[in-house]
Amino acid sequence: MAEIIRDFWAVIAAVVAAVVWLVRLEARGISNAAEIRRLWAQRKEDLELQSKAREETNHMLSEIRADIKALLREVKQ
Repeated sequence: MAEIIRDFWAVIAAVVAAVVWLVRLEARGISNAAEIRRLWAQRKEDLELQSKAREETNHMLSEIRADIKALLREVKQ
């Protein structure tokens, strides 16, 4: 057993290093996937807020347009 370890220590060390590297890579992939899910959720919230703000702006512009039309009718008469 000692002879096998002595003869193949470099290969064994490389295999152990590769396994450690793969574990770290998998952990990084999992954390990146979680971050991507968080960013998609944030994007969804941002789009909803933007849509609400646009609706409020459109409502306000409709009111302003109605007020201007009313003023123009009064001026014509």
